[in-house]
Amino acid sequence: MSLQEPSPNRCSPSADALRATRGRIHSFESCGAVDGPGIRFVVFTQGCLLRCQYCHNRDTWDLRGGREASVAEILDEALSYRHFMKASGGGITVSGGEPMLQPEFVRALFSAARAEGLHTCLDTNGVTRRHSPLIDAVLDVTDLVMLDLKQIDEDIHRELVGAPNRHILAFARRLHARGQETRIRYVVVPGFTDDEPSAHRLGQFLADMDNIVCVELIPYHELGRHKWEAMGHAYPLQGTRPPPRETLQRIAAILEAYGHSTLY
Repeated sequence: MSLQEPSPNRCSPSADALRATRGRIHSFESCGAVDGPGIRFVVFTQGCLLRCQYCHNRDTWDLRGGREASVAEILDEALSYRHFMKASGGGITVSGGEPMLQPEFVRALFSAARAEGLHTCLDTNGVTRRHSPLIDAVLDVTDLVMLDLKQIDEDIHRELVGAPNRHILAFARRLHARGQETRIRYVVVPGFTDDEPSAHRLGQFLADMDNIVCVELIPYHELGRHKWEAMGHAYPLQGTRPPPRETLQRIAAILEAYGHSTLY
């Protein structure tokens, strides 16, 4: 399945609407290369409800942290990199934190980006305002969803991220029902997600989902440990080492046996 071309919305938001719609953000990355296809302008939103033990953006958890920014401000900054995005097949990615905690903001930003002909990518853990009518409105202006599936086994999921996974799995099914182009991201964490049974569970869950472009395997790393320590928190996975390449190859082979393309 190829990536969709963005469909510009000719009814672009008004300048007043772009200034009025604001989100709480953590930071920008001007030329991201790992958060979707091509070169991306990445917006990291503030606030997350999960408590992943390996989180490399620990400073995004606080819902009241970060700063407010308008859609107009972000779009102006992003468009200064338009040439690099267009030349590489990139676009705008909203990540976090968890962007779906701010659906009004994401919808407005993606609508404005599409009106400029930019590809839109939503990097989400699937934790949404479950009863919000805006979920589908956000997805309607999203070209690619990158969905983090931490672990299919609910008990292991609770231990790893401090929350159940049933709503996350329901969001994955919702994406499938919509035919929403989706890339699954799976962090390979030693002792939690690097075993063969976990890989089989993931493969089985995704087996019939023809909206999945690929499964991206992300090896665990400690790059965010300094943020935990700077905030005065003990890093939960102290001493855990990144998985060897052979582990990624083994998990990839299992997933590919279920018909999924893999990327790592």
